[in-house]
Amino acid sequence: MRKSAEEDQTIACEWHINGLVQGVGFRPFVYRIARANGLKGWVENNNLGVTVFTEGSRQQMDAFRRDLFAQKPEAARIINLNVKECNIQGYTDFQIRKSHNYSDHITLVSPDIAVCSECLADLKRQPHRIDYPFINCTNCGPRFTIVRDLPYDRINTTMDAFEMCPVCRNEYQDINDRRFHAQPVSCRQCGPVYKVMNEDVATAEIPRAIAQWIDDGKIVALKGLGGFHFLCDAYQSEAVELLRQRKHRDGKPMAVMMPDLDSVKKRFFVYDDEEKVLTSWRRPIVLLKNKFPLAPAVSNGLVTTGIMLPYMPIHYQMFDFLKTDAIVFTSGNLCEEPVTIDETQGVDVLQQVADHVVFYNRDIHNRADDSVLMLAYGHERLIRRSRGYAPEPVLFHLDTEGIFAAGAELAGAFALGKGNMAILSQHIGDLKNAETYDFYSEAANRFRNLFRLKPSLAAIDLHPDYLSGNYARSLGIEIIEVQHHHAHIASCMAENGLDEKVIGIAFDGTGLGDDGSIWGSEFFLCDLSHYERKFSLLPVPLPGGDRVTEEPWRTAVSFLYQYMGKEFIALKLPFLETVSPEELQWVLLAIEKKMNAPLSSGAGRLFDAVAALTGLCVYSGFHAEAPMRLEAAILPDCKSKYLYDVVDGKIILRKLFYLIVKDLREGKPAGLIAAKFHNTMLALFVDLAKRMRKESGINKVVLSGGTFQNRYLLENSIQLLENLGFEVFSHRQVPSNDGGIALGQLAVAAALRREKQKNEEQTENNVNPFKR
Repeated sequence: MRKSAEEDQTIACEWHINGLVQGVGFRPFVYRIARANGLKGWVENNNLGVTVFTEGSRQQMDAFRRDLFAQKPEAARIINLNVKECNIQGYTDFQIRKSHNYSDHITLVSPDIAVCSECLADLKRQPHRIDYPFINCTNCGPRFTIVRDLPYDRINTTMDAFEMCPVCRNEYQDINDRRFHAQPVSCRQCGPVYKVMNEDVATAEIPRAIAQWIDDGKIVALKGLGGFHFLCDAYQSEAVELLRQRKHRDGKPMAVMMPDLDSVKKRFFVYDDEEKVLTSWRRPIVLLKNKFPLAPAVSNGLVTTGIMLPYMPIHYQMFDFLKTDAIVFTSGNLCEEPVTIDETQGVDVLQQVADHVVFYNRDIHNRADDSVLMLAYGHERLIRRSRGYAPEPVLFHLDTEGIFAAGAELAGAFALGKGNMAILSQHIGDLKNAETYDFYSEAANRFRNLFRLKPSLAAIDLHPDYLSGNYARSLGIEIIEVQHHHAHIASCMAENGLDEKVIGIAFDGTGLGDDGSIWGSEFFLCDLSHYERKFSLLPVPLPGGDRVTEEPWRTAVSFLYQYMGKEFIALKLPFLETVSPEELQWVLLAIEKKMNAPLSSGAGRLFDAVAALTGLCVYSGFHAEAPMRLEAAILPDCKSKYLYDVVDGKIILRKLFYLIVKDLREGKPAGLIAAKFHNTMLALFVDLAKRMRKESGINKVVLSGGTFQNRYLLENSIQLLENLGFEVFSHRQVPSNDGGIALGQLAVAAALRREKQKNEEQTENNVNPFKR
């Protein structure tokens, strides 16, 4: 078929591409496909994203557009593409131009990318990079952790301290080279190097030395992309226990790195979706079900283990020499403190825990812990969002410009509003100590500078004592307080593009309610702006306040006292055998006299109570240990459940606790009780969702809150509700725990601002009806 004259006619187009298009090899990719399609012009990085100018036929332009999406680099993400026809300039070739900075607009920053297979091959064949542990290219390597400013050029990263040698510079300037404009490019002659603190170990021998130390049962501190890690042999119980002791991490499970998929599959169940995530460029920690456990102290009695594959060259180099195929790979910090990034400032922590400290001489600008996720109901479910994911944005349908969302206290993270995007920070941690708050403040200030945010509105949690709220108040701008569980639901709505009334089920541990009590078992009818609380658990006192999170038996006693009075004492239930009679009496007195016993309807405390009552977790060694052990104990074939009542919007659990006590006295196993309890929660979700649909006609159900990190609850909730015709929405891009709450605060603030603007416009129209 002959082409028309219009198709043959030369035109010029300017393409503005926004998204994750810097630091991912996008300009060389554009250069290649432009030349392949016979186009002339140029491509450049700028703080708007990537701009391309092309001259050619309309048919060539169409082919270029197709290739732009079909062949883009794996880590690239095109969010917006605007194309306009321009005047022809008469270019004779296609070039990559120098980066420009045009305005206060920003492009996105790439997360760090795991080392690619081509660079691993180069480790063995490129003379100037043989066994060089910082090898990278345009498709892989550090990004977010080294960037200080935009646009993403070497001068704006911590690699600016390393001047390229002639060989690396030739690669950097060669458009046909894989390292063309790879900002961290370096080699053995000109790049960063590893050293061992206070030890004389040759650089080339460091991977072999690390392997030898680990095989010998020693603990090693190793500087990674976003901070230090502590490493030891995952099979040597004595080494793992010693690491726990030195790190002050008594019970929390530890992540494990293994060399390859074959090794992982020998000891863990790995499904196709899990395999895909494990081997992805993001390289998160993935929670896998145990097949043949490692040292008992690694997972500490839980049925899953957090597994990751190597993502830095030195990880592969270590495994070349290691005899073991599994190493504990946990954050290089003391319990509840931020991960250490500086070997000089953090030397006391590193040497307190590790027998050997291995570091390199490039600065880490942005801390980033390893991300953690699980696969549930066919999708990734983030538990900790950091390396490999941050600071990738969540797209909005609302204008978020100028909004700062502070987040909560546990699993701290904040969010910035830019245009129609929410840019979430990396995982910060629990804002309960000065070190973590300093990290939070540092990260927030850096994000505001990096992404050119001039905040005009801040969204914070209702709780007056959260340090995240203190930071937002220090900005001196308008503040919107957002109820904790409304923010949870709004977070899930935002990432799923919902802007309408929904049935929201928010189950978590704690969050201040409108009435001044602790909420956490919410059944809302809500949209982004407003909510109506329809159902919740009947509140119980928490004797000792926050102390109940470390001693779940206290909450169990409170539930038993509420529904059975003191008659439960005579039953001599086994879980109280470790509690002294005097302590029990003090707790009962606190409940009766309402002394330091705030009321709570939080679902997390209910799970704590049942875990304690069954003896699975009477004392808790880390956050959420009790619910985790309760889930781990479930007998999967059990379909039975307990009973409950709902009176005037309150969920009454008298029957549930009487039946649990009955099962305990009859010697029923804890796993059976755990299964029946979880099935009761599932029945409750379905029952109340049906009631709310009948009343409101709303068919969309949104699930959020830390309780939905429970895989059994999440998967079965979705399945049961979908079987009844509900449209069910859950988290995929951000955690359902408090690590995702800033996204919800941002959404609520944006919706309330939109509502306020509409009301002001309506008022103006009413005052001046002739105004057009």
